[in-house]
Amino acid sequence: MTLNATHDARLRSWVDAANLPGTDFPIQNLPHGVFRRAGSAEAFRGGVAIGDQILDMRQALAAEVFPAGLRAAAEAAAQPTLNALMALGPAAWSALRAGLSAVLREGAPEAGRLAGCLVPQAQAEHAVPAAIGDYTDFFTSRAHMLNMGRMFQPTQPALPQFSWLPIGYHGRSSSIEVSGAGLPRPWGQYRRPGQAEPVFAPTCKLDYELELGAYVGPGNERGQPVPLAEAESHLFGVCLLNDWSARDVQGWESLPLGPFLAKNFLTTVSPWIVTLEALAPFRCPLAREAGDPPGGPNLAEGGGASRSGLDLTLEVWLATAASQGQAFRISHSSSRHAHWGLAQMLAHHTENGCNLRPGDLLGTGTQSGPRQGEQGCLMELGHNGQRPVALGNGETRTTLEDGDTVILRAWGVREGFARIGFGDCRGTVLPARER
Repeated sequence: MTLNATHDARLRSWVDAANLPGTDFPIQNLPHGVFRRAGSAEAFRGGVAIGDQILDMRQALAAEVFPAGLRAAAEAAAQPTLNALMALGPAAWSALRAGLSAVLREGAPEAGRLAGCLVPQAQAEHAVPAAIGDYTDFFTSRAHMLNMGRMFQPTQPALPQFSWLPIGYHGRSSSIEVSGAGLPRPWGQYRRPGQAEPVFAPTCKLDYELELGAYVGPGNERGQPVPLAEAESHLFGVCLLNDWSARDVQGWESLPLGPFLAKNFLTTVSPWIVTLEALAPFRCPLAREAGDPPGGPNLAEGGGASRSGLDLTLEVWLATAASQGQAFRISHSSSRHAHWGLAQMLAHHTENGCNLRPGDLLGTGTQSGPRQGEQGCLMELGHNGQRPVALGNGETRTTLEDGDTVILRAWGVREGFARIGFGDCRGTVLPARER
């Protein structure tokens, strides 16, 4: 993805809130989502975030502000799911982005016709922006791999395959929900410390995982792998993702086949998909250490100028029942610490001929940095309960409690470019349901 006129930091919008310092959604962003007015019986439809507003793409089409060449892409962006838009590919995505930038910028003659097509974000509710056929979660952070290995398998060495391929497992797409969905504390089977037999009870070790998610674009036919050099053309955009986890269940069930009931009860995604093109200013080299192999022959990047990583600031905030809505930042890191990039995840997923389809979701796995305070889950932050995490109101946490609200945030900043944000990805823990 290369820089173009849509990234120009001097661009301003006739939507005043898009020009405010610190906004997640300036005119240089223009992420896609699916929404309707909160509490209404309206049909969900596609929209584009601009400042504190949403451009209703269905109404924008009716206003006839898009030229004939953009009509198909604009119609796809107005649908109740965005799979058709994802299937169109990079040329259509980029052309639509340029068209949206043109009609939303300051002085655009279309402003008068589009002003009535705006819906305040505060008055909207969202749906998952794609019909997600399949969801695969990866393991791309070296720090997370090392930290979790020390806690789950302290006598075992670091995973030798981590440096050669992005490890992954298939998740459950039916339990993916959009930001704001509540999480009843899940039940499961696990073994308590010092006990020989397991119990079946609500989890005592509920945790979050700070991840990025990537939506697949056109995809590939079964039996036709996607080469690494072409993989980015099959990636539509990026969201925030919380892969909630029951750590006690995970520790009991995971070996030898990996996560199952410890993770399939809910995965939360943020409502807005930030296009890969909007993130072009924040590309960076992938994290590597001296002596690291280049990866398998199908995943090795040629030359020394690779910029397959993303340098995005990542944060986790926690509000509790006692804090009365006040949230406290408990983690602060960056996605630049990832060992594997989105393109390598997609290429590796297809190398055996596996077919990916528009709207499939890939998760990066927990994004942790190497230093204390940069961990992407509570189990790592609190060293498996040995060091309680202090909140700003005197409370501490080693695991999530009922009434806790987890808020994930991310944005990119780089001198000479506009700040690009993702909006919140949040969820609240509810009491376990009676059995």
